[in-house]
Amino acid sequence: MPFPQDFAWGAATSSYQVEGAAWRAGGGPSVWDMFDRQPGRVANGDTGENACDHVARYRDDVALMAQIGLGAYRFSISWPRVLPEGVGRINERGLDFYDSLVDALLERGIEPWVTLFHWDFPYELYCRGGWLNRDSADWFADYTSLVVERLSDRVTRWCTLNEPQIYIGLGHLDGSHAPGLQMGMREALLAGHHTLLAHGKSVQAIRAHALAAPSVSAVQACFVYVPERDHELDIETARRASFAVRERHFFNNSWLCEPMLRGCYPADGLELFADDLPALRSGDLETICQPLDFLACNIYWGSYLRARDEDRFDLVERDDMTRSAMGWPVTPEVMYWAPKFFAERYDLPVVVTENGFAAEDVVRDGRVDDAARIDFHRRYLNEYARAIEDGVDCRGYFAWSLLDNFEWAEGYAKRFGMVHVDYASQRRTPKDSAYWYSHVIAANAVVDDNPRGFADKGASIRAVDAAAKGRA
Repeated sequence: MPFPQDFAWGAATSSYQVEGAAWRAGGGPSVWDMFDRQPGRVANGDTGENACDHVARYRDDVALMAQIGLGAYRFSISWPRVLPEGVGRINERGLDFYDSLVDALLERGIEPWVTLFHWDFPYELYCRGGWLNRDSADWFADYTSLVVERLSDRVTRWCTLNEPQIYIGLGHLDGSHAPGLQMGMREALLAGHHTLLAHGKSVQAIRAHALAAPSVSAVQACFVYVPERDHELDIETARRASFAVRERHFFNNSWLCEPMLRGCYPADGLELFADDLPALRSGDLETICQPLDFLACNIYWGSYLRARDEDRFDLVERDDMTRSAMGWPVTPEVMYWAPKFFAERYDLPVVVTENGFAAEDVVRDGRVDDAARIDFHRRYLNEYARAIEDGVDCRGYFAWSLLDNFEWAEGYAKRFGMVHVDYASQRRTPKDSAYWYSHVIAANAVVDDNPRGFADKGASIRAVDAAAKGRA
């Protein structure tokens, strides 16, 4: 099944995971620099100090993107690279890097999609309370204004925050991610509320300062239940469960999403968190709920559900279910149901801003055979195509990730990239999945074979057109 003609085919990275330390180039430290230094926090004692050295090698990386045929590249700005203390003093070298990256992308016909915050919160602002400080919303809005004024003559695609469910849930409640806090629920909910205010003020800043009409969203980590059977009761139960707040955690689709898109906290969450709710000031929810242009969804896996009745269900683990190196289950149907459920609920077009598979890839004879990753993307994209065929307005797909990179608390052991990175030499080796994805992009459709070379885009499109005429 072909995808829409104007569909955005891309890949994604984030600043801290690929760039190398901001403080080495005039920037400041982030909470992840602080976290890395603490013994036992990151696997093998790894740090993001070097990562993929993308700041020095971005031109080569953009050339690789062009070889693959990417039409779009989603990357994030490092807040402390631009503002070493988070506010005030500007690091012009940091802004110049993003200026040059955007220009390099556009020279190759690749559209930049910018995320303003992907977890690397400035250390100096953390010392002033971080997301617990209500001023954090204004800090973030001021940073947004600076970046937008610099880049918006060429950038129109903007996301404010990446996965607040994760950096609040794992960073401030569980403590397994930076800044490594294990706060009470009351404090974590307060941090969450302030990050929502930051989102709202950031959207206002984008719209106020953009030099070209912007398209704006915030990236959600999608936790979706998948109906185990093609049965109306399973489907309706999965839909309700996907937007319920059932546990005292942030791993749900509603607590940090409903205020952005509907201007209210969900009723079941208000009941569950009743004893720990932050005090809302007049106008808070109006500030948070700014008009958005699309739903940015990070989708990796779902939970199969079989309904007992209208109120109860069982989780089902299928016998044939495989798992990635992260231990995450491979559940292709989530790429049908997540876009469908989100689009139905919020009435906005969907862009899958992350989807990928972790493995422990190695280079053998100059090649990386990652057939399992190709199989993953093929199966997930087929389900995404099915959602489109059924009328869901889906506008793009970004593979996670372009490069192997620093995988947060997992360090460098887990590899998501379509391009292998030898961290000692920084040598890049396109994996078989990069070649396969190149042919998918050229065909604008899921291909079944596993070619070991980059596509001739024109030839691939002609072949697809001929096949379509033959079917007709």
